[in-house]
Amino acid sequence: CGVSIFVTGSLLCALSRSFEMMVASRVLQGIGGACTMSINTALLRLIFPPARLGRVIATNAVIVAVTAAGGPALGGAILAVGHWSWIFLINIPLGLAALTVGWKLLPHNPPSETERKLDGQSVVMNAVFFGLLIYTIEGLAHGGLSTLLILQAIITIIVGVVYVRRQLTIPLPILPLDLLRIRLFALSVCCSICCFTAQMAALVSLPFLMQRWLGIGVAETGLVLAAWPLATMLTAPVAGRALEKVHAGILGGCGMLVFSCGLALLALLGNEANQWNLAWRMAICGMGIGLFQTPNNVTITTSAPLARSGGASGMLGTARVLGQTLGTALVAILFHLSGGEGGEQLCLWTAFGLAIVAGTLSVVRVQQAK
Repeated sequence: CGVSIFVTGSLLCALSRSFEMMVASRVLQGIGGACTMSINTALLRLIFPPARLGRVIATNAVIVAVTAAGGPALGGAILAVGHWSWIFLINIPLGLAALTVGWKLLPHNPPSETERKLDGQSVVMNAVFFGLLIYTIEGLAHGGLSTLLILQAIITIIVGVVYVRRQLTIPLPILPLDLLRIRLFALSVCCSICCFTAQMAALVSLPFLMQRWLGIGVAETGLVLAAWPLATMLTAPVAGRALEKVHAGILGGCGMLVFSCGLALLALLGNEANQWNLAWRMAICGMGIGLFQTPNNVTITTSAPLARSGGASGMLGTARVLGQTLGTALVAILFHLSGGEGGEQLCLWTAFGLAIVAGTLSVVRVQQAK
């Protein structure tokens, strides 16, 4: 269902002839993507034995990291040679292929013996809270304080408090906040949010650095950015195998250390930098992400009880989206504060600090029990 909704949304995006239609189509894409991504890691845990989980989630981490970091590269390449609508049309054959393969190969889960009713109030509050939260963050980043924004923030807080209290009292919450009582799980979710915030802050600001200050074209920018996901593809499987012998906290800390080194090297680049100097520094960032994501995702998934795998998988997706949203908004805020001068470097140094925080939290997990 999720893939079908996403493909339909992609087609409508490509056919959009107004801003309103594009926004509505993107909302439909988001719903379809959420249906798919929120259960993905839970499916992996249910299908594969624990001994193979590290390697399997490593493969999944490669897909997540490559698509998150490789999207701008592919988008730039498409825009350089074709119409903008092809950015959405390319999703259709890929989505249909995923739908066909998934229907044939994924397990069809038997009906649950326990009757579970969907909590309609929680569904509505979840959509309102996170929608307002993201919209408020974006509004603050781009427009600054206003009466409407302050009112919006107050409503967000009120809805959030009611929503959180409800989730803590029902047996099967949509947002499994009760899992955050597991210290290892909570630390890993915080690591994920910091990592994705740092990654998105760097990936959104780097094209400005390359095109505005270094004079690199759109197509070349896309090719240079590709070094990041390619490096992630190489290191994530290595992390998956190493996880069978090395503690996840140590691996994650090492990954964030490598990531922070790559960010610092990018921030220290001068105006005379060329594509090669950018590419190998981005590759270092990608290597760090690859070393971090696999052990962190495995820890989030396995630190929750098996019966709560769906909730843990949903929380993993929530942490990713929240981090990406915060990272994007952070770029707008920092560019505004810098007045357009040196905003790219400020974003990279901020991402550097977030990577250090994520690495520190990861190492702290070594002493935590599940």
